Amino acid sequence: MHHPHRVEILAFGNAQLLDITGPAQVFASANDMSDSRTEKPYEIEIVSREAEVVTSSGVVLRSTALPEGSEGPGTLIVSGGRGVNEACKDRALLDWLRRRVSLSSRTASVCSGAFLLAEAGLLDGRRATTHWQRCAEFRQRYPAVRLEDDPIFVRDGTIWTSAGITSGIDLALAMVEADRGKALALAVARQLVVFLKRPGGQAQFSAMLDLTTGDDRFERLHAWIATHLAEDLSLETLSHEAGMSLRTFSRRYRQSTGRTPAEGVEMIRSEAGRRLLEEGMPVTRVAARCGFGSTETMRRIFLKHLGVGPAAYRDRFCR
Repeated sequence: MHHPHRVEILAFGNAQLLDITGPAQVFASANDMSDSRTEKPYEIEIVSREAEVVTSSGVVLRSTALPEGSEGPGTLIVSGGRGVNEACKDRALLDWLRRRVSLSSRTASVCSGAFLLAEAGLLDGRRATTHWQRCAEFRQRYPAVRLEDDPIFVRDGTIWTSAGITSGIDLALAMVEADRGKALALAVARQLVVFLKRPGGQAQFSAMLDLTTGDDRFERLHAWIATHLAEDLSLETLSHEAGMSLRTFSRRYRQSTGRTPAEGVEMIRSEAGRRLLEEGMPVTRVAARCGFGSTETMRRIFLKHLGVGPAAYRDRFCR
């Protein structure tokens, strides 16, 4: 007899509602659209320490007590949200999470839920991602994790982690595809009116991910670059503006930002370019105003930093 694949979604106080309901709806839609009329592919349950969970939006969700026993779920998904910091201090919850993960066939986190997995020591030595706004904090708190800033989701063995909020839907769709094939996953994506595989990474939704340094000299330099995008921004120009020798500037900039000066300029140009595209400016004018030199260079840099070309970005996000 076929047994449905059990999906447990861990919730806690002040969790992000969509971190929970987004993946739940993907699996529920897979049930609705499955060819089987009698046996559904998934059994979905929200679990938590409380009978009711008040999410950060104020919506109250009914939940099941944290399951115990020797049989784990097929998939365990850990939600994120504002409440994750308090959840990370809950030693009993962390102990349960470690036990449950050891029994689960597959474990995942949505958004900042990666903090909970990392706090439990479950991501050490693994590739992972989380919401772009918390990447710097995550990297500082959990240096043993191989964090990647841009992917919508990362799969490392049986552990999956996803980026910001709606990426939980992307992750769940990928799981449906892995479990039941592309046809069902595509049908669910169409029904939900989302991409089956979203083009680009989460960088296309964020400001410059890693250029905030805490060093006032570089913060001032970045502000100056943003107002001189169409000018010569060579290494010589930047080092002069920063008041350093070429060698000292290159070394300190990389130490402070983790990027080369050229990469920093590309990121700032890309950020300015995408905002102008969102306002409806033609690609050729954006390329000139932001100092890309040509539309082809702009396209190449957009693909490098955002994972999508400028024309496609404008079509998708123009207001």
